[in-house]
Order: sequence, then C-alpha cells, then structure tokens
Amino acid sequence: MKFENTNLENHVVNVKLLNEIMEELGFVLAGQWDYERVTYDYKFELRNEIYYLRVQGYSVEGHVESSKGKIQLLTPLLGKYYYPHGVEYGEGENFPQAVLDKSADLLKKAEEQIALVSKFIIL
Repeated sequence: MKFENTNLENHVVNVKLLNEIMEELGFVLAGQWDYERVTYDYKFELRNEIYYLRVQGYSVEGHVESSKGKIQLLTPLLGKYYYPHGVEYGEGENFPQAVLDKSADLLKKAEEQIALVSKFIIL
C-alpha cells in the first residue's frame, strides 16, 4: 500500500539528518542501504502478524555513507510480511486500523521534522 500525499517525496534531505530523524521515530536503517539507496523500516507486530512501514530514498548528491550525501525521498509503503516469501505491498492487502493510524502519524511526524530542519539548514 502506498501512502500518497505525505509530502515526503517532495524532500531532498541530508543523509545524516535523515538518519537522526528516522531513528528518533523508531525506524531502522540496518543493513538496508548501499551507496545510492536507503530504506528505513518501522516494524509492527500484531496478533502473530508482521507489517513494515517502509520509507525509501536514493542519493541525488554524494553517497549514502557520506555525511554530505543528499537523499531524495520516495512515496512510503506499507506491507505485510509472509514467511518465507517476504513483504507484500499489494493494494489487495488488508491492514489493521491501528497499523494504518500509527503509520500515518509516524509519516506526519517525519515530514514535519524534515520540513523544519530543511528551513534552517541549507542543503
């Protein structure tokens, strides 16, 4: 499921600041990055089911591991994990309302914090 109209996809963010904001909100970068892409996941565990809110981005300047790298964010996704196949993001998936509400809240907070730091820091 895509979270449209979050305004996150309109931001280019310094990777160091982005890492700090996402970590503060409970997202994990873990090993899901390479020199050109990042993926932040927020894991939900409800009634023996696992869901992931995923915020992805790609480098538009510098590299991901560089403190000066700049990341263009993409439209956030929500998916359900199926063992052993992985995460499915299809529009036909059903998500608990609590997961949808928490996801929307996290994305709103992320966008607000990114917009705030973007006003004060020249990228």
